[in-house]
Amino acid sequence: MGSAAAAGDVPASRRLPLDCRALLHHRAAKGVCGCCGALRPRYKRLVDNIFPEDPEDGLVKANMEKLTFYALSAPEKLDRIGAYLSERLSRDVARHRYGYVCIAMEALDQLLMACHCQSINLFVESFLKMVRKLLESDKPSLQILGTNSFVKFANIEEDTPSYHRSYDFFVSRFSEMCHSGYEDPDIRTKIRMAGIKGLQGVVRKTVNDELQANIWDPQHMDKIVPSLLFNLQCSERTESRSPSPSQPSDKEKESPAELTERCFRELLGRAAYGNIKNAVTPVLMHLDNHALWQGKTFAVRCFKIIMYSIQSQHSHLVIQQLLGHLDANSKNSATVRGGIVEVLLEAAAIAASGSVGQKIGRTGPRGAVCCVAHTLLRPLAGPTVLEVFNTLLRQLRLSVDYELTGSYDGSANIGTKIIKAHEERQLQEAVIRTIGSFANTLPTYQRSEVMLFIMGKIPVPGVHPLLPSSGSWPEVTRMIQVMLLKSLVQVTAGFQTTNMLTALPSSFLEPLLSFSLTEDPEVRLLVLQILLSLIDRHDNRPKFSNMSIISDISVLKLKVDKCSRQDNLFMKKHGQQLYRHIYLGCKEQSSGRRHYESLFALLGLLSVELANEEVVVDLVRLALALQDLALSTDEALPVYNRCAMHALAAAYLNLICQLTTVPAFCQHIHEVIEVRRKESPYLLPEDVFADVPRLPSSLDRVEGGMLFLQSKITEVLGGSGYNTERLATPYIPQYTDEDRLSKRKSIGETISLQVEVESRNSPEKEERTPAEEITFETLKNAIVDSVGMEEQERERRRQVVEKFQKAPFEEIAAHCGARATLLQSKLNQIFELTIRPPPSPSGTVSSGYGPSQTRSVPIYEMKFPDLCVY
Repeated sequence: MGSAAAAGDVPASRRLPLDCRALLHHRAAKGVCGCCGALRPRYKRLVDNIFPEDPEDGLVKANMEKLTFYALSAPEKLDRIGAYLSERLSRDVARHRYGYVCIAMEALDQLLMACHCQSINLFVESFLKMVRKLLESDKPSLQILGTNSFVKFANIEEDTPSYHRSYDFFVSRFSEMCHSGYEDPDIRTKIRMAGIKGLQGVVRKTVNDELQANIWDPQHMDKIVPSLLFNLQCSERTESRSPSPSQPSDKEKESPAELTERCFRELLGRAAYGNIKNAVTPVLMHLDNHALWQGKTFAVRCFKIIMYSIQSQHSHLVIQQLLGHLDANSKNSATVRGGIVEVLLEAAAIAASGSVGQKIGRTGPRGAVCCVAHTLLRPLAGPTVLEVFNTLLRQLRLSVDYELTGSYDGSANIGTKIIKAHEERQLQEAVIRTIGSFANTLPTYQRSEVMLFIMGKIPVPGVHPLLPSSGSWPEVTRMIQVMLLKSLVQVTAGFQTTNMLTALPSSFLEPLLSFSLTEDPEVRLLVLQILLSLIDRHDNRPKFSNMSIISDISVLKLKVDKCSRQDNLFMKKHGQQLYRHIYLGCKEQSSGRRHYESLFALLGLLSVELANEEVVVDLVRLALALQDLALSTDEALPVYNRCAMHALAAAYLNLICQLTTVPAFCQHIHEVIEVRRKESPYLLPEDVFADVPRLPSSLDRVEGGMLFLQSKITEVLGGSGYNTERLATPYIPQYTDEDRLSKRKSIGETISLQVEVESRNSPEKEERTPAEEITFETLKNAIVDSVGMEEQERERRRQVVEKFQKAPFEEIAAHCGARATLLQSKLNQIFELTIRPPPSPSGTVSSGYGPSQTRSVPIYEMKFPDLCVY
């Protein structure tokens, strides 16, 4: 009625066209145009014909083929076809005719798949407009339908670029669908999975298209990544609630967790070097906002996905971000920091197992490809390596400080939290494990640099400044020393080198050995463990774990190689230091079973790894010196320490005699051991180092056949070519040389000092000897003969002390008087050279024969020029 009334007001000239248009609109849905069908454009007639009378019958395939053929034949009409389909779809959505909506989308999908012409961009705009219309609907079925069409479109590679297309709405809408809270759980799952697929489609469509808005921008990543992590977290929570599905099926569809993980991996796999940070930062923020570091499981799972998905040469970027995030949370709770450290540990292990650098090391260089890979790994070298360890060591030190002070440096927002000591200790152990994991990825030369770096961080009282918030220095020092030495234990685990001199310079070995003389037994034990790791190059250390008397050491299957020239130089330079610290370590009353077992292992490793004939002689002397120390009454050592040193000497001499394969030597050692087994088993390791040591109340009478005789050992080894003079000399530790050995002087300074000392010690020489030319041989001899010079210097000092102790007073006085007279004569010579007469006629006495004589003028009578007086 309304239309008829309205038509009555229209002039007659326009009434017929209006009636035709109304008829067309009324009959278009049924595909019947009546007598006016010829007035409509052909593309509209073809579009109308694909819709059946009943929408349940689906798309009319024959007519769809005609429409597709027409679109391919006349590509300029493709944009009009899309616009008309969009118009129909909008009208059908508004009228809730969802059957026709599905048919329209199916037609659009087929046209998209078939047409790749220059005009497809305008058609795509109409398509995206229809997809947006469906996604804006509140019907889950329409949202899913629109998502599926968008995913099909995302898989199409377009021939022509697009300059003005935007996907911002789709990123936002798909992210919103990922967080759907629909009441029905099945429909909620479908909506979320549709959102995940949509995000996957957006990434595929835009990641490689430089003309599109950068999908890696933070505004997009801050929506995409949290949406994926939310579904990954929800699926993990669901799996933990119901580990066994109630309806298992052979043809079970992909779960949301699997789909999410696959989408996340695809996103990260497409990330280039400059996009890693934007992809990882939302992960860190999501874990912070939802307090997911504490549980560690989900955080570790996320970063495992990240590390396995990104390109291996980009792994260090993720590790750097984690280190920065650890620093940013340095005043957070120990559980949060511990979670970040655990993630770092896993990330380091994955980076080590899948790094390009290790592949190059295994397969060898292969042309330009390997060169490129090495170039990509270059950021891992240099300062970045030390930056990693510096961050971890700083966190270790802060954790110790927090544990001892009980506060986070007075922070206002979290200072009220209670610091739990056990959580801080767990964090410290995690940091130490992470340091070891990172060290295992480094080559030998870089690991040596890290060892030096950590050694420089170990505090020494009076050298390192006090921590700002620390209360008591000794406890802080001890805790930090223990933690850093534990870190060194991890770094040196598995350390192997062919040149001990370059791998273990004096700047590292000397401070390390100085810590072996501290009173803290834990520190001394850690130092011994570090030394064992450094010296063990053939995995012999486990074979010396238990100290016992072994009648045949062939059962140990020791790996013994010939000592190289570098090893000989190393022992000449540092051997006396090692012997001294072993000797003094045995004297410590706080040393226990583990200390003596570690000392035995150290002696054993020195014998099989670095021993030549000279080293064997020194080690035998050291073992006999330990026996003499145990017999001495001047040290006031407990019975346990005395018995332990006797047992240590017996176990080592039993080992070394079988390594030297000298029958007489072995016979003497075995005879003494048999006597001890019968008369004093408490002098053997089986009794001393048992779980319950079997010790006597006192150790007064140890003599006769229970002792190893130095004279006998010297005799039997001398017959086999060993240095009997050195064997007969008892070992005396170098107490007075520790300061001199710890000074780091250059070889040039050492030589100049030696020349100066020698010139001063020989005043009777009136003529100056010409300076010796310093050559390579001179420098080599200065290094090699350092041990012999030390022995000579020690012998000279002993003679001087003995002379002043035993010589009569008159002889000492005469000696000192002679030195005073000599000094006075030298001073007179110097004065005669410096005090010269002025150039005046009275200053010389001439005679008729011989040269003129100079007359000495007192200094107060000399005439000085005015310019020399001031």
